[in-house]
Amino acid sequence: MAGNSKTGVYAAAAFLFLGGLGWLIYSGLDEGSVYFLNVSEALAVTPEKLGQARLFGTVAEEGLTTAPGGLGVSFTLLDKDDKAKTLLVEYKGAVPDTFKPGVEVIVEGGMTPGKGVFGATTLMTKCPSKYQKENRKETRG
Repeated sequence: MAGNSKTGVYAAAAFLFLGGLGWLIYSGLDEGSVYFLNVSEALAVTPEKLGQARLFGTVAEEGLTTAPGGLGVSFTLLDKDDKAKTLLVEYKGAVPDTFKPGVEVIVEGGMTPGKGVFGATTLMTKCPSKYQKENRKETRG
C-alpha cells in the first residue's frame, strides 16, 4: 500500500517537471524565433504576417532623414540583389556611428499596419573592415 503512494507522488512530480520543461522550451522558441529576410522577401509577405522580423539590406543614398537630437533615423532600405525593391524604415534610438548611405544594415522590428513602414527597434550596421580581415585569412590559408 505504501509503495503505491510513492509511485503516484513520483509520477506526479515527473509529470509536473516534464510539463514545466516543455513549457519553457516552447515559450523560449516562440519568443526567440524571428524571420530573417531580405527586402524582396519582406515585400512578398503581407504586412500582417510581418509583426516581428529581422531585415537585411543597404541604406539608400536618398531619403535619409535624422530625427532632431540625433536619436532616430528614417531611411529607405534597398534589397541586396534588386535595388528596385525598397522599404521605408523608421528607427527611434541611438544611431550607430558607422550608419551612412551605402552601408549594409540589419534592422529588427515589425511592419506598422496601414502605414507601410517598417518600425525598427534595433539597428545594426555591418562592419566591412571586420569581414575584410576574415577574407584575408581565407586567402592566405
